[in-house]
Amino acid sequence: MHVVGFVNGNIYLSFKPLKSVSGLLVHRDRVLYAGPSNYVAILAKSLGGALVDLRGRAVVPGFIDAHLHLDSLGLSLLTLNLRGVKSIRELKEKLGAYARVCETSWVLGHGWDHELFEEKRWPSRWDLDEVVPDRPVLLTRLCLHAGVLNTRAMELAGLLDSEVKGVLRDSSGKPTGVVVENALKVARDKVRETLSREDYVKLIKVAQEHLISSGVTTVGIAGCDLEVLKALFELWSAGELVIRVRVYLNPVHRGVNVVNYLQSLGIRAGYGDKHLKIMGIKLFVDGALGPRTAWLSKPYSDDPSTSGYPIVDLQDFEKTAKLVDAAGLQLAVHAIGDKAVEFLLTTYRELKGTRRLRHRVEHASLLRDDEVILLGDLGTPVVVQPHFILSDWWALDRLGRERVKWLYRFKTIVDSGIPLAFSTDAPVEPVNPWRTIYAAVTRGKYESVPSYEYTKDESMSVAEALHCYTAGSAYAVHEEHDLGSLEPGKLADFVVLDRDPLFTPEHELTSIRVEEVYIGGTRVY
Repeated sequence: MHVVGFVNGNIYLSFKPLKSVSGLLVHRDRVLYAGPSNYVAILAKSLGGALVDLRGRAVVPGFIDAHLHLDSLGLSLLTLNLRGVKSIRELKEKLGAYARVCETSWVLGHGWDHELFEEKRWPSRWDLDEVVPDRPVLLTRLCLHAGVLNTRAMELAGLLDSEVKGVLRDSSGKPTGVVVENALKVARDKVRETLSREDYVKLIKVAQEHLISSGVTTVGIAGCDLEVLKALFELWSAGELVIRVRVYLNPVHRGVNVVNYLQSLGIRAGYGDKHLKIMGIKLFVDGALGPRTAWLSKPYSDDPSTSGYPIVDLQDFEKTAKLVDAAGLQLAVHAIGDKAVEFLLTTYRELKGTRRLRHRVEHASLLRDDEVILLGDLGTPVVVQPHFILSDWWALDRLGRERVKWLYRFKTIVDSGIPLAFSTDAPVEPVNPWRTIYAAVTRGKYESVPSYEYTKDESMSVAEALHCYTAGSAYAVHEEHDLGSLEPGKLADFVVLDRDPLFTPEHELTSIRVEEVYIGGTRVY
């Protein structure tokens, strides 16, 4: 009868309200009963089921990462890791060593942050040429909104003499190799041309294995092209898609209008099964704070010459948003700066399906008080990445003392009754949920992040953070009836931990380890 009883655990069914039991009875892939261990044992035995002794360990619902990039995550796990590099000299050393063993046609790396470099400047194509002159190189900044290419890569991507916006130039007008936003997309698309369906399948499997080992059981792909979707279908049809995937497609792929295509097929939000569903469309308004391409209502404090900018034509954006809404698809829209959020919420206010379809705001890094009120009025889910707090340690310089108070307002959002979901934007931030929770709870207190003193009132409790990472994210992907908690009737996705997170000192949260992972009641790790 496919019944399993899990007994002698400290099983958190939900975190808001906080509910825990010692036993869980699972029938096939769903929770049948939650209660005392002795009763679970009796029920399991009477139904001819097996028993699993949890030995007092803590159990939480499976983590739902509502916004990441599955194929990019797989690619980053297989390419040069440049996180934490402290200088251009160190970057070049790592690049040289990697290029000697790398067998791919392009030499790829990810994770550098020029704010950490002792040289106090961006890397350039000439830096990369000194190390790898004959093969194309693309190294993306950790935000994935900027990158640096060597000269060979600039030539192959057609960016040396291009008028594409986002090619940075030196004082003499020569391209430096640094590309942002649209120009970076051109370079990344050039790399993707070299990838086959088999490559995408491999990347997704690598990413899936990494996610499962971290306790992530469901993901939302925020920006998926048709090649990745085909690879997902291939894994799904072969029964090899273990995690649950909720897809937000890019609006155009190689000339194909994806919105019109989905509408012509009658595909609406939620099309699919328990493992793979198409939810909607991913759009952008602006860029990121790191390269100062996030769209602010006033100039950057550390560069008054710019306020950032929208990276799309705003009339085209409004037209596409209306088409997506009319097609019954959910919007997931990148808006980081306060001006970008203002524009997006004004657009959402005009759409008929905003509340019903739960059109999402991705990131919402800078939120003014009036925008918090409007978010509440619209009932719009906000999908955030708490680890940005630690990665954007320089944000005080970008924003100034007054404006930094609007930064990553998680506690304000929750207290205002606005649905809040957690994610990592991986590979932008690490997949490990405990690093995300640690960031939401501590906000850089132990790292002496300068913005902490101005934003410490936005710190969350561990229970609040866990709620956002489970039930909050489930709501953002329309899955609150099946996922996000372990109440009877829900899918049995859960994680067994080496310690109880609610009784772990906040500075030790990142040391919590995943010991077992179950998806649909089956142990997958």
